[in-house]
Amino acid sequence: MKKAESKKQDGTKTKKWSAKVTEESDALDLKAHVFESTDPKKIAASLKKSAEESDRRKSSPYRSAMSMLTFYINRAGKNLDNEQKEVLEDAKKELRKLFGKEPNT
Repeated sequence: MKKAESKKQDGTKTKKWSAKVTEESDALDLKAHVFESTDPKKIAASLKKSAEESDRRKSSPYRSAMSMLTFYINRAGKNLDNEQKEVLEDAKKELRKLFGKEPNT
């Protein structure tokens, strides 16, 4: 994954810590490329399934799934195009719906 690589002072490549966390998180086993989907419902459903099936997470399935999604959005930062950022923000709304955490309107 070229976006997640940087160079050390000696010129060798190394992965950024955030890419490593996303790929090797001990909290959730994520489906490959889940954050690249253009369907917020699929992203939310995949995160929910991963969170509920995980026996290594330290908090509730909802908090684990939302934390991983928020972490990805924050770490992708300026490398995330506006369309995909909107998809991921919509996935947050879908996660809230799936877990029954919708705010009262």
